[in-house]
Amino acid sequence: MSGAGIGAMGAGGGDLRELYQEVIFDHNRKPRNFHAMPDADHVADGHNPLCGDQLTVYLRIAKGVIADVSFEGHGCAISKSSASLMTEAVKGKSIDEVEALFRDFHALLTDVPPAGRDFGKLQVLAGVREFPARVKCATLAWHTLHNALIGAGTAKTE
Repeated sequence: MSGAGIGAMGAGGGDLRELYQEVIFDHNRKPRNFHAMPDADHVADGHNPLCGDQLTVYLRIAKGVIADVSFEGHGCAISKSSASLMTEAVKGKSIDEVEALFRDFHALLTDVPPAGRDFGKLQVLAGVREFPARVKCATLAWHTLHNALIGAGTAKTE
């Protein structure tokens, strides 16, 4: 599915067009923090073998806070947009805040999101829950971030 771009997904009708809101288009076309980080102190690779999405997440942590975060790789629009949005959402947050956001974001896409949680721009990905095969695309960067934080190596969403 990594070769299936926005046009291929958007051709499915109104629900899919709604899913690909302008924020997702923008983050796919111009991903934020999309570069290697040579001075990263935490790194992990992520791979979704079902659709071929692959990425690397880089972190620089100072005093328990994510001082800088970036990613590089390739994948579908959902995967790339989610990674880009994630980097914006976690920069400057404590590790505990990031782990809580990871759990809550996963719940937003797979279960019942926690009441009262403000997801900000991440909310645009909530519609992915209607397409179970795409949930793995949207959560790959987050699983990879989690693995970078705990030093667990490669994240796979199979």
